Amino acid sequence: MSASNVISHRKVYAFHGGIHPEEHKQISNQTEIKRAPLPPRLIVPVQQHIGQPGDILVEPGQLVLKGELIAQPQGLISVGVHAPTSGTIIEISDQPVPHASGMSDRCIVIEPDGKDQWCQLDPHEDYTELSISEIQQRVRNAGVAGMGGAGFPTEVKLHPPRHDKVATLILNAAECEPYITADDRLLRERADQVVKGMEIMAYVLEPGECLIGIEDNKPEAIAALQKAVEGTRIEVVVVPTKYPSGGEKQLIKLLTDKEVPSGKIPADVGVVCQNVGTAAAVYRAVRFGEPLISRITTLTGEQVAKPGNVEVLIGTPINWLLKEFGYQSTKPERVIMGGPMMGFALSDLNMPVVKTTNCLLAPSLSELPVQDFAQACIRCGLCAEACPAELLPQQLYWFARGKEYEKAEHHNLFDCIECGACSYVCPSAIPLVQYYRHAKGEIRQQKQDQAKSDQARIRFEARQERLDREAAEKEAKRKARAEAAAKAQAAKQAQANDAPTPKSAGADPADSKQAAIQAALARKQVKPEGNQVPDLDTLKETWDKAQAKLDKMLDTLEQAKEDNPEQVEKLTRAVEKNQVRVTQAKQAYETAKQAQAAAQETATEAAPVAPDLDALQALVTKAQAKLVKMEEALEQAKEDNPEQVEKLQRAVDKNKVRVEQAQTNFAEAQKAQQ
Repeated sequence: MSASNVISHRKVYAFHGGIHPEEHKQISNQTEIKRAPLPPRLIVPVQQHIGQPGDILVEPGQLVLKGELIAQPQGLISVGVHAPTSGTIIEISDQPVPHASGMSDRCIVIEPDGKDQWCQLDPHEDYTELSISEIQQRVRNAGVAGMGGAGFPTEVKLHPPRHDKVATLILNAAECEPYITADDRLLRERADQVVKGMEIMAYVLEPGECLIGIEDNKPEAIAALQKAVEGTRIEVVVVPTKYPSGGEKQLIKLLTDKEVPSGKIPADVGVVCQNVGTAAAVYRAVRFGEPLISRITTLTGEQVAKPGNVEVLIGTPINWLLKEFGYQSTKPERVIMGGPMMGFALSDLNMPVVKTTNCLLAPSLSELPVQDFAQACIRCGLCAEACPAELLPQQLYWFARGKEYEKAEHHNLFDCIECGACSYVCPSAIPLVQYYRHAKGEIRQQKQDQAKSDQARIRFEARQERLDREAAEKEAKRKARAEAAAKAQAAKQAQANDAPTPKSAGADPADSKQAAIQAALARKQVKPEGNQVPDLDTLKETWDKAQAKLDKMLDTLEQAKEDNPEQVEKLTRAVEKNQVRVTQAKQAYETAKQAQAAAQETATEAAPVAPDLDALQALVTKAQAKLVKMEEALEQAKEDNPEQVEKLQRAVDKNKVRVEQAQTNFAEAQKAQQ
């Protein structure tokens, strides 16, 4: 493909709203990417992505190598975490992590040994020799997550939709927020890695077209991309500079004129969107087997003496990094992670760099003044004109302020991308985005509480169902015993009527004696002695009680793994002890059952008694209805509450076993009746 064919003449569309804030990008994009020095210690959060946190594989005192897996992914939406360098694990504890709430989270603290020694890697020169599933697994194991947004696991996006093909694969190179230039410098210096990463993703997804969207204020990056895509089917599409053109839905609108409906994701309209930094990480993971242990971060603002872009190890303390590049703190001290529009101020500079840290902004008060006190809304409507998601920011503000969260959600609050365009144009200086973030947090908390309540209800209903089933089975057995006793009594009476008496004329004394012996044996078989054949109902009830207690303890153990980790070891020991009790109760029941079967071998033949088929059929119907309801809850959770998916999946699997058991019992009863 010639260079002239590389330049895309594709029509560029427009999205609603948007603003043109001052860019300030020249502060950091004038120098090449530098490599940050090795810090004295690294603080690596276990969860740096959306979804389930990794399962920690190391312990204090353990030696690790660079790139070694220290927390493996668990669950569908999760990625691994790796040691950024070789050294010793000195601590595993809760540490402050970058978050708007200033929260703490589980972190692995590593003391580098200075050797920076790699672990064994698995490079592969030609990705086309790998299967699609192998590429997906490499990306998952390498810990690659979205590096331009909220950190969504990249491997999940590399699964094509089940029913529709991917029409368009988009790489987001817009980088529209002021001050941030990490992607700009990456494209200038490593455009070939970005393009190769996109080719790997295209190999997996097989899209109809591949587009790279980039704003026209990055001429050097555009030229580097145009050269890198020569000979490929990738188009470089230059879009006008307007904030927030780098928003996922906004860029899709610009390039394809497709609108992602409210509550949907780009895949629902046949589009997959990835960040250019993510594409480079995918290439490194597949080609060289390197996990994601570093990223390019912009250091900028008038308080940074040596601004620029640095490749820094994940887990590097922010205060140490800033001091290495000439940070000059002021009162009040203010460092923002991200840009001035969507970033948030850090409450503690001991926080580490994570996979989503694209910028550290240290502005002076004159450069970025502290926002004035908010004044009353004058209903000017400028916020609605600027909103790129075509929402009603003023109405959402009133709902959030009045804690009318249901109305806010009904007005598509979660379509807000928190770009800050509304706050930027507000003449009353109202911090609109902060209200939206708070409202979203409250709604999510309410949904989590509701999910926990639903889970408790499901467990209660499952227990009640089990008790009903056991009662029905016990009643069926009681009826069977009663009918068997009645038939045995009738057989005994008939035998007594037919047997000759010793005083009968011509009766043989030997025959009379044999008849008496048989009658005694029959009586013994109809009413077995208690010390020979134990009561099966009692033993079964003991077994069921032990099993129910074990099920409850297992649920408690699973809950403790999330809410109360320090109790896990104690609960595990209790579960093991109760498992022994269940095994013993089961063995006692099986032994008694075998003894009763042996005793009944000498009993008089009696017609088998059919269990209550109506009761057993009712159990099957009830179990199936419950399974359908739980499967619907599972599908809903996959969209609205991913963190509950794994728990609901376990509940569904348990209920499937119960349905199969109920169906087996019913089938056996039908066969016995025939």
